[in-house]
Amino acid sequence: MNDLRQLRHFVALAEHGHFARAAEAVHLSQPALSRSIQALESSLGCNLVDRHSRGISLTTHGQLVLEHAQRLLAGSQALKNAVSQLGNLQTGELRLGAGPYPAARLIPRAVGRIALRYPRVRVNLQISNWLDLRSSLLDDALELFVADSRELIGDPLLCIEPLQRHNGVLFCRPGHPLLAHTTLRMHDLLDYPLAGTQLPLAVARSLSTLSGREQPLSIQCDNFMVLKTLVAESDVLSMAPWDVVAEDIQTGRLARLPLEAGALTEQSAYALISRAGHSLSPAAQAMRGEILAEDRLFGRQLEGEPDS
Repeated sequence: MNDLRQLRHFVALAEHGHFARAAEAVHLSQPALSRSIQALESSLGCNLVDRHSRGISLTTHGQLVLEHAQRLLAGSQALKNAVSQLGNLQTGELRLGAGPYPAARLIPRAVGRIALRYPRVRVNLQISNWLDLRSSLLDDALELFVADSRELIGDPLLCIEPLQRHNGVLFCRPGHPLLAHTTLRMHDLLDYPLAGTQLPLAVARSLSTLSGREQPLSIQCDNFMVLKTLVAESDVLSMAPWDVVAEDIQTGRLARLPLEAGALTEQSAYALISRAGHSLSPAAQAMRGEILAEDRLFGRQLEGEPDS
């Protein structure tokens, strides 16, 4: 426990970059924090920080120790969570990740049911792209995540459970000039900027070919709520899987562009992803069940989903 406490003190110092601020964060006096860091340096036989008038900076050894310390502390927390959750799931923490599109519909519904069933389990949700989520998973900062899986298939470190696919749609604001056309081809859209989240390589290549643009996206943002607001308040276009815009289109807050048949064939590729060979904590198992149940319930039964 002493070693873990010293590692926590070191991580706090690295995050704050200053002894006084780090000491306040970990509820120690500054001399006590300094002694803790010195003891850690002594036990490891190296200097971890360079001290200067503005605070501290990490040495090369310090950078290495920080990476390992963060993983060890995350693993320690995961162990505590798993032990505390055994039995009735009345306590503990679930560290969950989601890509921008699953975070817009699938994940909130599943998290809401978990919160209702287990109100004392704390959920920490990280929203990012699939590459960052993979890194967080392998660093033990997450237990599982839902995101696009196209560039993760075949990764031996991951357990990948595919979810329902949804057809992609291009959408705009109601009253957009393009809605005056009964049928649109991709080149008809080139006068308007296209916004979207980070694209998987295969999708980027496909859009580039269809549009003739080397970079198909004019605006990239991994916050889908920002993208929807941007589209609703401008002539910017965007694309998304049907499930995350269906309600907005059906209620008239957004409009689907009338593309000719076969103009856009992309589909979602959501998957539930965890570490291969690692068992999930009880809270993560419960969340997995809720995500799969919501995915089955929603399925492809959305009214008005366009054909691929």
